[in-house]
Amino acid sequence: MGIMSNNQIIIIGAGLAGSEAAYQCAKRGVKVKLFEAKPNYISPAHKTEYLAELVCSNSLKSDEPTNAHGLLKAELRLLDSLLLRCAVKTKIPGGKALVVNRELFAKEVTKEIAKLSDVEIIREEVSRIPENGIIIIATGPLTSESLSKELASFCGEEHLFFYDAISPIVAAQSINYERTFFGSRYRNDNDYLNCPLTKDEYEKFYNELINAELFPLRDFENGQFFEGCLPIEEIAKRGKDTLAYGPMKPVGLKDPRTNKTPYAVVQLRKENQEGTMYNLVGFQTRLRHKEQEKVFHLIPGLENAEFLRYGSVHRNTYINAPKILKPTLQTIKRETLFISGQLCGVEGYVESIGTGLWAGINAARILSGKEPITPPAETMLGGLIKYITTPNNNFQPMNANFGLSPPVPSPNKSIAGETSKSRYRKQEFYNRSIQTLTQFIITI
Repeated sequence: MGIMSNNQIIIIGAGLAGSEAAYQCAKRGVKVKLFEAKPNYISPAHKTEYLAELVCSNSLKSDEPTNAHGLLKAELRLLDSLLLRCAVKTKIPGGKALVVNRELFAKEVTKEIAKLSDVEIIREEVSRIPENGIIIIATGPLTSESLSKELASFCGEEHLFFYDAISPIVAAQSINYERTFFGSRYRNDNDYLNCPLTKDEYEKFYNELINAELFPLRDFENGQFFEGCLPIEEIAKRGKDTLAYGPMKPVGLKDPRTNKTPYAVVQLRKENQEGTMYNLVGFQTRLRHKEQEKVFHLIPGLENAEFLRYGSVHRNTYINAPKILKPTLQTIKRETLFISGQLCGVEGYVESIGTGLWAGINAARILSGKEPITPPAETMLGGLIKYITTPNNNFQPMNANFGLSPPVPSPNKSIAGETSKSRYRKQEFYNRSIQTLTQFIITI
């Protein structure tokens, strides 16, 4: 790796956070060296050489303004996020969610970053933290072993980690559509394919699932899963009804063949624009491949399903951010070193993009002789960054949610019903955040 000079920024990792950081630096006239380990080093979860490759779901979650993830997207659009523009350009149907064609999204990001004259993409693995210059580390939850050791040494703390499970994908042409129906919860669209289960079918599925054989954890894995991305079998272990009230809940759906709500339901979502592939929503798993076929073939409509990708589990690494980072995403130990993306303790694609964006803004500011800044706490991004950098003796990764924001005034008594009150409060969160951020952007 070349020696870092004083007139450029080095970014290690060209995933979601690193790619967004590179764009934010370049648009401010700052030269960037963007290091990407692929194809020389490819993690077990990656498949292509493209930048910003999505390795889990192809959904960037809700785009509704009264949803926490929708609010975060609205904020990032105000901040001119390149990756959100790429996501919209490669969007496929997904109800309220922003769902993308996985391969086209990564291709689009790679093309846009390659067009930036101030960004030099270097296909080389970085195993050591450069000693000089302004650095952004955005190597993600699958950071290589060599750089992980380097980070652990730098931070002076043992790495924390959790496990992220990937849902299986089946071929559309192998689905038995006579036993399924299209529809979304509470919406009049056909973005999801539903596999309804009777009580007997659910109980048989449940019993087979909890008795199925799992891939054993490796020596360095201890089975500490993130609550927001639990493998389906881990949820099932918590009780017989946990699936029916969780990822298999039938609420908001009626089987048109019976005009009744099923006992349980498995939802499938298109994996690509052409609709040739479907993934099992919420069915992250570490079942052995043959066990996945055995158990998931019990789902009505999937009795002869062809698996294009099996579910799997990989280790996700993240730092103990409250002890390591400032609210500007600079490390406390070295102010010219930033950490962003899932490595800094946020969970989710858009959250990773957001921290990459903010690290890029602040890295460019430092290079230009300006003070780094912190996003307003009233915004979703500000609340998220505040959470991961606030002292916490039991720190775990966090994704966007309204609990991160300061309370808004309670609605007056004329707002009737708890649902209306909740919707009112979420709209107020949105209004306050967008107004605050709009005014804040003027100052930067």
